[in-house]
Amino acid sequence: MRFLDSDDADDPILSVVNLVDLFLVIIDILLAVIAANPLSPLSNKDIVVIENPGKADMKITVKNGEKLTRYESNGEIGEGQGTKAGETYQMEDGSLIYVPSKEVEK
Repeated sequence: MRFLDSDDADDPILSVVNLVDLFLVIIDILLAVIAANPLSPLSNKDIVVIENPGKADMKITVKNGEKLTRYESNGEIGEGQGTKAGETYQMEDGSLIYVPSKEVEK
């Protein structure tokens, strides 16, 4: 009797099982990509990402723990008000030394 023979090639549930396996592989790949991203929510590192450095549309993203801060350049030179707080000297070996001023100049 031919209809009692089980033919695995005609079983539609095997196609569904193969699709589930395929989606599991895709999910694994996406999780690996998320974990490798420097701004990943799974990472607790402090990171600074600079996009288009030195150009008018430069963007800086700073991640401190779970907090993300994004700074965008508007292409203008910055200016502000403040006072001189000290001086920085570069040594022969390339290191920098900051010397705070004793008096605040106005």
